[in-house]
Amino acid sequence: MVAENTKKVRNRKTHEIIRFFILAGIIILLNVLATQVFFRWDLTEDKRYSISPATKKLLENLDDVVYVEVYLEGEFPAGFKRLQSSIKEKLDEFRIYSGQNIQYKFVDPSASPDQKARNEFYLQLAKKGLQPTNLNAMEGDKRVEKIIFPGAVISYRGKEIPVLLLKGNQAASPEQRLNQSVEGVEYELASAIRKLTIKKRKKIGFLEGHGELNVLETSSLMNALSEYYDVDRVDITQRNTLEGFDAIVLARPTERFGEPDKFKIDQYLVKGGNVFLLYDPMNISLDSIGEKGTFSFPHNTNLDDLFFRFGFRMNNDMIQDLSSGFIPMVVGFVGNQPQTEMTPWRYFPLVNNFSKHPITKNLDAVYTKFVSTIDTVKAPGIRKTPLMFTSRYARILPAPVRVNFNEARLDVNPRVFTKGPLPVAYMLEGSFRSLYKNRLAPEKQQQVGFVEFGKPGKLVIVSDGDLIRNDVNKKTNTPLELGYDRFAGVKFGNKEFAMNALDYMLDESGLIAVRTKEIVLRPLDKVKLKEERTRWQMINIVLPLVLLALYGIVRFYLRKRKYAR
Repeated sequence: MVAENTKKVRNRKTHEIIRFFILAGIIILLNVLATQVFFRWDLTEDKRYSISPATKKLLENLDDVVYVEVYLEGEFPAGFKRLQSSIKEKLDEFRIYSGQNIQYKFVDPSASPDQKARNEFYLQLAKKGLQPTNLNAMEGDKRVEKIIFPGAVISYRGKEIPVLLLKGNQAASPEQRLNQSVEGVEYELASAIRKLTIKKRKKIGFLEGHGELNVLETSSLMNALSEYYDVDRVDITQRNTLEGFDAIVLARPTERFGEPDKFKIDQYLVKGGNVFLLYDPMNISLDSIGEKGTFSFPHNTNLDDLFFRFGFRMNNDMIQDLSSGFIPMVVGFVGNQPQTEMTPWRYFPLVNNFSKHPITKNLDAVYTKFVSTIDTVKAPGIRKTPLMFTSRYARILPAPVRVNFNEARLDVNPRVFTKGPLPVAYMLEGSFRSLYKNRLAPEKQQQVGFVEFGKPGKLVIVSDGDLIRNDVNKKTNTPLELGYDRFAGVKFGNKEFAMNALDYMLDESGLIAVRTKEIVLRPLDKVKLKEERTRWQMINIVLPLVLLALYGIVRFYLRKRKYAR
């Protein structure tokens, strides 16, 4: 009997050992398979931990190491901690999909105890293009002000590019703006990597020859674009065709177009080109108003029939908006010195109403000047997407419009500002049809390579020719930053809008679509949290301990019962 029990014990031990080795072998086999087959599951509703196919493709095609240095290390409030964690998570994902070709580190710019060394480091970061942000934080019981650089510098084969990671609309709450920054982390990082690693730069042409904005007036945007594209000025009157340019910019033409130049633009777009059109239907500028005011009349550029053919109409009117910029006005004199005051100027709408399009998602407010309404008309095969709108409190003044500075001094009647929101920018996409289908003789069509209906193209239209015009320091004749209002000392989103528009038109990979990613904020109900705090503390702290104790008691009882037999 004893021998039989001993044999049973040995058999049981043998079975347990065999079972252990089988289980260990299965675990090892699964680990080996896991290293060969890569997969990740994102179970969140808004897919916040996933990256887009365009980003994956970009990372998989990297042929060298990309170094990312993030200057967001240290102790931060919860919101910035969330942004920091999001950046780390995205970079970890990037590293996995790139095959370890993404290397990163986080740096604390304020880590040095020496004030002089810190200031020198701050200056170096500012020269690289990273602007500091003042952050109020608590250290123990004291509130301190910290200087942070919420950005990164990305390096690749000796080239580097700064990336600002704290973005979003400045009119939003701090919590919303941080959430917008989290939404944009993937795009900002991936876009910078794409611009650094691109092998063939695309070409953008700024058209001249019909009174368009000159080099000095567009230099801020051109300099920004030249970091990633080849940018050139093009006199359309001196060229037979616009072929060779991946996109063209037509910024505030003021002179009449002849049919040959219209034909060049027509054929460029019909053949699949990309056009960024900024157009003023009305002839007006701030300098032309004078003390007694002036009348604004429509421009005669001979482009209306071309616009109508492509699917839109620039209306001969002007918009006034209660959400507007300011101009300095003389309100009185002290002695012989004039006293100026910043006064709302309703002809300069501040556009802060955008569609959820990749160009305008989480965009800061855009400063417009003397803007008009846009109507869309029937154009088969063309998809029209409004991009920017005025506020609800806008009104339309039909041409001719009398403009006088004294209007700024008058009390505003809100009841007449009821026409908004009004669209002032559109994206048109599709295969455009030529205006010259029945206008050219057959032999002429063959000679110029005429195309009636061609490849899909893109056309961004804005009813404000000055949207990409930077101010110029008249004393030094140097350009100021695009979007910077020297009177208010505020920078608006004009440059970002223009850059996004051109990026969208020239981005064949579809990477800019990542800008539409949305992460929903789900804040806790503070009132309910306070009322139910004790209950949830009991559930989260006491209940697990009770369950663990019950499990131990039941297991002890079952083992005792089993071996007591």
